[in-house]
Amino acid sequence: VMSLLWQCAIVLAVVAASAANEDFNVDCEKHSIKVTWKVSPELVEHAARLFLGHCVPSTFSVLPTGEGMATFHYNLNGCAIKKRVTGKKHIYSTSLTYRPNRKPKPAAISHHIKCVYIRPEGWIPPFLIPAYGSAEGHGGLVFHMALLNEDLTGLAKSSLFPLGSFIPIWAAVDQMDHQPLLLLLEECVAATTPELQSASLVYPIITNKGCLADGKNGNSRFLPRYHSSAILLYLQSFKFALGEEVYIHCKLVAWDPEVFDIEKKACHYIKETGEWELLDDPSQSDLCKCCDSSCKPRLKRGVDSEPQGLVQNSVLGPLTIVENSETRIPSEFVKYPTVEQGW
Repeated sequence: VMSLLWQCAIVLAVVAASAANEDFNVDCEKHSIKVTWKVSPELVEHAARLFLGHCVPSTFSVLPTGEGMATFHYNLNGCAIKKRVTGKKHIYSTSLTYRPNRKPKPAAISHHIKCVYIRPEGWIPPFLIPAYGSAEGHGGLVFHMALLNEDLTGLAKSSLFPLGSFIPIWAAVDQMDHQPLLLLLEECVAATTPELQSASLVYPIITNKGCLADGKNGNSRFLPRYHSSAILLYLQSFKFALGEEVYIHCKLVAWDPEVFDIEKKACHYIKETGEWELLDDPSQSDLCKCCDSSCKPRLKRGVDSEPQGLVQNSVLGPLTIVENSETRIPSEFVKYPTVEQGW
């Protein structure tokens, strides 16, 4: 699928010029992005503070002119590069920055970089392809997120949703050569921008390490899994940013399917029982009791305790929720679709 996307690729490099002597070249390759950046002599000694996303240069050399040449060559799923699926396009975006100081201080130089791939006619999510799970190659995990149509058989044809209707959101991780993986949505928020900023207005959807908070006030819930490496969120549309473009920001986590804890779970609220339920094993639903308070472990995990490559921040959108004559659907009238186990 990716090779077909690559054949139809459009490369966009959106550069806000802040220094006249800087030259950029962006190559959107089959599975990776390559950016070369010629910087002024003043920046040569600060090469370690040049970043593509959160990655430092793959190589750096000093030119005879005294200028520096930084080359970034990384997988599209690395370096905190964000992926959006919108209309007929797959958009990968990131920033090329010079940061003399560590975050949260702002970058001294920042340029927006995009790779846009046109989706071929007839493209469908990998979970509908029989060979899904026998991926090619090695390396980091590949995550996906997309809007599905009403009967969950393919991609949504429209990104317009009446208030109170349901938005089927699919997320998955390619198994590749890894042991079986469990895909979790750790946090999700809706925002009016594709980039989350400190001042961004957000609507919480999934909070507290996997608790579908939106399901307590509305009728959102997870649908039964057809495979541990994918998850289906049946999200009821909400009043936040009504009529505006909305983006769904999610933190996707790949985990051991045999191990659940208060930080690694998928919990939704069951209106009929008035209780939280663990999607993958209702007998362990006690892990969801913290959803009404705070799901924090007694001992804080170290920052480096989780293997790299198991987490991906993804953005889905834009989509638009529009007002209609109907109010939110009462829970007793909601019918959830059936997930075919043969997928």
